[in-house]
Amino acid sequence: MTDPLDGFDLENPELPKAVKKHAMTSGGYPYEDKLDKDIYETRMYQLQLQLVLLQAHLATSGERVMIVFEGRDAAGKGGTIKTYLENLNPRYNLIAALPKPNDRERTQWYFQRYVDWLPAAGETVLFDRSWYNRAGVEPVMGFSTPEQTEHFLEEAPEFEKRITNDGIHLYKFWLSIGREMQLKRFHDRRHDPLKIWKLSPIDLEALARWDAYTAARDEMLRRTDCVHAPWTVVRTNDKRRGRINLIQSVLHRMDFPGKDVGAIGEIDRNITLSAQAFLKLDKTD
Repeated sequence: MTDPLDGFDLENPELPKAVKKHAMTSGGYPYEDKLDKDIYETRMYQLQLQLVLLQAHLATSGERVMIVFEGRDAAGKGGTIKTYLENLNPRYNLIAALPKPNDRERTQWYFQRYVDWLPAAGETVLFDRSWYNRAGVEPVMGFSTPEQTEHFLEEAPEFEKRITNDGIHLYKFWLSIGREMQLKRFHDRRHDPLKIWKLSPIDLEALARWDAYTAARDEMLRRTDCVHAPWTVVRTNDKRRGRINLIQSVLHRMDFPGKDVGAIGEIDRNITLSAQAFLKLDKTD
């Protein structure tokens, strides 16, 4: 297939036919169409009822939850976080979306600024990107040295071991999209005045560095997928299916009064995979 970047002009309001045709199935995605909206809304309502019950349990038990959202630009991290939090109390469910480190933070232990965002009793903290910047965007964009990235990959499992040893429930999600789907979402953002703010210079630079991001992601998954802090990969070419499966993954791993396994539903193993299963996939277009 012709490279979708050939002749791709983000400023052209007309999306190239190759991108339109292959966006949904790009990256080996197993479905050709989005999940029906009515089905999605019915299932999401049931899942959000379960999240409300989980929230009540956390408030009573004092248990703590951390959810890390990672993935390429336009993979759907922000929208999934918004859906997760839609009916929850913002006092106890927090978003950590840290800006680039300031001059002082750049001289600290790398994980230090993230420690301030660890949850207190009853809280859930959702990281819209996390310390894993050091394994992805930073080395690919030249913001960290190979030595710094290697040191991070050695330290991250130990850092997370301390978190889980303290009783925090830690979830790590990689949201995966195909190349054409990323192009389509970038194009949609560029030509939607309400979404254009989502398109950053780093996003545009990432278009030409797809393979470098792939290599960095695969190395990260191999090196930091641990028994105490496993990665879950959710394929999000269809955001509706992706959101459902991610929330299901959280709910199935937690015990709480009123938990209804039937209402939560079965996880779709075509799009929700362990790190090892994902790395074995043929993800070529």
